Amino acid sequence: MKNSKISLLTKVLLLLASALLLSSIFFPLWRIELTAPQYPEGLVLQLHADKIGGDVDIINGLNHYLGMKTLHAENFFEFSVLKYIFIGFAILGVLILFINKKKGLYVFFISYILFGVLAACDFYRWNYDYGHNLNPNAAIIVPGMAYQPPLIGYKQLLNFGAYSIPDIGGFMLIGAGLLLFIAVVKEANFLRRFKKSAIDAALVLLISLSFFSCNANEPKPIKINVDSCDFCKMTISNEKFAAEVITEKGRYYMFDDVSCMIKYAKANKAVVYKGFFVTNYLNEEQFIPVEKGFYLMGGIINAPMGGKVTAFDSNENATSYQTKFSAQKVTWNEVYNAY
Repeated sequence: MKNSKISLLTKVLLLLASALLLSSIFFPLWRIELTAPQYPEGLVLQLHADKIGGDVDIINGLNHYLGMKTLHAENFFEFSVLKYIFIGFAILGVLILFINKKKGLYVFFISYILFGVLAACDFYRWNYDYGHNLNPNAAIIVPGMAYQPPLIGYKQLLNFGAYSIPDIGGFMLIGAGLLLFIAVVKEANFLRRFKKSAIDAALVLLISLSFFSCNANEPKPIKINVDSCDFCKMTISNEKFAAEVITEKGRYYMFDDVSCMIKYAKANKAVVYKGFFVTNYLNEEQFIPVEKGFYLMGGIINAPMGGKVTAFDSNENATSYQTKFSAQKVTWNEVYNAY
């Protein structure tokens, strides 16, 4: 059939999609985060292609009191086949490169979409059974209460907030689907009213955007007079003294004063922290990892909560303000030990 072969760009898209499908089996696909006052760092349940990870033991302990089923990978048929389904899709994508037929691409895309719909339905069924099929002899019974986690998004369950979102592997699967969609749109000539060069440029841009992701190791901008300090609960009003921490689980906590950040960390020693950051006194939009900062303490420094500490990005800048503030140069360890 004339023009039945796929283009070079589509072959590249297929190869990238297959690589994402194969790579997804090494990362968690989905995560359910539980937050509550008694768990300041929260609890995480991670669903892989062949196992359950995260704070499974703690969550199972809570489930026992509520009459919910405990979670074990061997009790779910899906964990025995998912990995092989993803491998099969990846192999199919590579085979279509050699078959070199548009019909093969369309079959691949339709099959992948159907799989996604069935997987979502199965996940909902699993969540429903998990949250509704309760032990009538449980230690804690709330009449009329069900504990079904959301399929995606947020839901309040007693004093727990439950967030259900894709994890790294899940975003890889979404990316694979997006790449296949782009390939189908191109090969089916849905955009034929545009010039070929414009189509290719738009597709390349969309491909690039599909691989864009935020760096979880970088602090988030603090919204002045909007965000609140996670220690003293005061509204953050002076960005020159603000601070932020990122935990190992990817949570962000913001503070209006370095002293608040230190007190919070010391009060929550069970939390594993990935990074501590302070703002540069001379550039409020710049966050400095605490180990790379240069600090002044005491004198007339007037931080929001009386922390008496300010940070600079260089020794020269700290020195230039030392006399002005009548303050002392100190190290981060000295700042940390002062509170």
